[in-house]
This record gives sequence, C-alpha cells and structure tokens, in this order.
Amino acid sequence: MDDLKYGKRNKRGDWAPNDPLAPGPLLLFPWNPLAVLKWLPGYFLPWNAFFFATAIVFWTWLTPDLETMKTLSPGWIAYLLVRNMVWVLLWYSVWEFVFYVRRRQGNKFKYNAKWPSETPSDVFMFKSQNVDNAIRTFVSGVPIWTAYEVVILWVFANGWVPWMTWADNKWWLLGIGLVLPIIHEFHFYCVHRLIHVPVFYKWIHSVHHNSVNPTPWSSLSMHPVEHLLYWSGALIHLILPSHPLLAIYHLHIAGTGAIVGHIGFDKVELGEEKGLDTHAYAHYLHHKFFEVNYADGSLPLDKWFGTWHDGTKDGDALMDARWEKKKARLNATKQPGE
Repeated sequence: MDDLKYGKRNKRGDWAPNDPLAPGPLLLFPWNPLAVLKWLPGYFLPWNAFFFATAIVFWTWLTPDLETMKTLSPGWIAYLLVRNMVWVLLWYSVWEFVFYVRRRQGNKFKYNAKWPSETPSDVFMFKSQNVDNAIRTFVSGVPIWTAYEVVILWVFANGWVPWMTWADNKWWLLGIGLVLPIIHEFHFYCVHRLIHVPVFYKWIHSVHHNSVNPTPWSSLSMHPVEHLLYWSGALIHLILPSHPLLAIYHLHIAGTGAIVGHIGFDKVELGEEKGLDTHAYAHYLHHKFFEVNYADGSLPLDKWFGTWHDGTKDGDALMDARWEKKKARLNATKQPGE
C-alpha cells in the first residue's frame, strides 16, 4: 500500500492521516441515525468481536470449574496468572515482532518515524523502553488483572451476586455485552482525567507517559496504582446482574485491547491495496500532546469537555488556545512577588 494516498509525512518523517478524526456519532447531537449505522461495523469489527471471541475461549476452555473456584486456593489462582501471562506474552510479542523487530511495514503508516529501540533514555529501566514496559506489564499489570479476575470469579462461583443465565436472560446479557466497550471507555475516561491531576500525574501516570512514542509493550506499562484503577471497571459485574463470560470479556477489552491505542501504526497492511484500520491515532495524539483525547473516541467525551484533538492544524490551534488560557489562570492565582 502507498501510505501517502491516505496521509502525509512531515519533515521528521512522522505520518498523519489526511482525514480529520471524528468521535463516534452514537451520542453526538443532533442525532444522525445514518451516521450511527455506518459507524457500528467499526465499533464491533475487528477489535471488539475479537476480544469477545478470546473471552469465550478463556471462559469455556481455560477457566477452572466452579467448584474449584469456590475456595481461594493457590493452585487455580496461579493457573490464571500463568494463563494470562502466556496470553499477554504471545499477543503483545506478535505485534512487537512484526512491526518493531522485523519491521514488516517499515515506516509506512507509522505515526512517529523514530524507533524506540534506537533511542535509549534514562527515564526507562536499563535505558530501554521495551524492557521497562515489559517489566511493568508482567510485574504489576498482569498480576493485578488476574487479581480482579480471581475475585470476580470467586464471588460468582459462590453465588454471592446475581448470575444471569443465557437461556433465561439472553437479551439482557446481549445488551450488556454490546455496551461493554462503551462502559469501559467511560470508566477509562474518568480514571484518565483523575490521574492527569498534577499530583497524581507526577507520581503515577507519568510512568505511562514516559513512552511518548508508544509501542505494543507500552500498552500496560503503568504504575501499580494506575493498574489498580484501570482494571477496576470490571467490578461493575458485581453490581449489575451479569455473567462471568461478560466479566472476562470486560477484562479482555482492557487487557487484550490496550494494545489498540499503542500499535503506533494507522493501518495494518493486508495486501497491496488492503489495510486494517487500527483506530490508534486518537490515543497516539494523547501520548504526543498529553492533554487531549483522554477517551478513545467512541464516546464524544473529549468533544463535550473541550479536549478533543482531530489531528489537524485546527486541532493544534484549539489545543494551544486552551494551554494559553490555562497559563493565564495559573498566573492569575500567583501572589505578588512569586
């Protein structure tokens, strides 16, 4: 594929799409049913459908039986931890190997022309972004993911929360399943705004933002406190009548799906004229500019609250104007002589 048919490259070699980003139309008003219908296939395919498929596999064949999970015991807890670690290792390594080790596409559709492996930095352990990111993923990311999964499955196994069966409640469960990506994004947005409060950003979220030029291994590279907040959205299944499969799906949206915003490429080439849209650009802009696109774009939350960046020069101008207003407010609060 010729990436210059779809975008442009600046003097540094950074690629950007021609078309401005637009938030999902589901909650944009005036409501446009036709726009929603056109948007829906991209909402489900390929990512959310894939995450649901992986959740089915995990629940059906890779999760202990209910009797075992009624008791918190090291055996099945360790099994879930190893299962999740193997999955993350395989899933993340494939993307990293194809795009950043083998570099199958070169820099075609690559947002940032630089390769993190060629730019060591003291902000990372061993001066390596990949090593640092992988350590944080496996030392706290996957264990905390697993801890939430263990608690949720243990509670379900003991019948302490309503467990809706597919036979009797298929429409309710289907409805929850359809909106889970939106529920996840809303929770992610709220947590994300919280950890951008200066004191939290300095001590917690800055760890993730060290990866200004993210790669797949950056996806779950976070401070442990951020991991605790990030996975907490799955606890909604202990409040709403739900099913363990949907809880696992929710965890996979967050864990397996974290890679989507950190691939670093706009398209995955599938042939000379075919490519898979990654939908990664909105979150890439957040890593680049820090104070835009706190959500991923399915919900127009950033549009509503004035932090949306569509990737254009107009988006730059709006961002700069917000920054000038912020500086003016900060200067106005300073005492004379400060």
